[in-house]
Amino acid sequence: MSSRHHIDNFMRGRIIGKIEEGRKITDVARKFDIAHNVVLRLWKSFKTTGMCSRRHGEGSVRSTTLVEDRYIVLSAKRNRRTTAQQVANQFLAASGKQISRKTVARRLRGGGLYARRPVKCVQLTRQHRTARRLQWCREPHNWTEQDWACVLFSDESRFSLSSDCRRQLTWRESGTAYRPENIQEKDRYPTCSIWDYDGPTIH
Repeated sequence: MSSRHHIDNFMRGRIIGKIEEGRKITDVARKFDIAHNVVLRLWKSFKTTGMCSRRHGEGSVRSTTLVEDRYIVLSAKRNRRTTAQQVANQFLAASGKQISRKTVARRLRGGGLYARRPVKCVQLTRQHRTARRLQWCREPHNWTEQDWACVLFSDESRFSLSSDCRRQLTWRESGTAYRPENIQEKDRYPTCSIWDYDGPTIH
């Protein structure tokens, strides 16, 4: 089985030389352990161009400059919940140059930003909750009568009319999941609800 490897210009010259000597393409491919179709394409290219060396293409032209790349990254950092298409639209309005959302995503990845689901909340352990309750109990321990005069005991009604969108992404760097700008508040009860609260309300 022929191996697939890069053929340098020296090897190309040897292959063309063997064929010009009258060797068959199959024999040349077997001798150099190269696929038959590779040798065939090389021979056809040589007959067309008269050159056995590989012509390196210039590649596609970048649609943005380095300054424009920094602008794209900065736009995403200013609003980390914006989409790649929205960044492309902002770039079009600012520079008059149209780019695709895939180009925006590539520039953001080049700037270290990746589309990830935002962290809903920082997880609290049992020790965290216990410490917070203890702190809440100790705070009014030394309150004066004047301090208690600012406390109103009442019932409260709670309404929640929003819902969480699990498809919304945020642009963030690796290892920054728990930064405040990358955390999304989550509604525990997405529908309307009423609940009573008998604890103190501080005014």
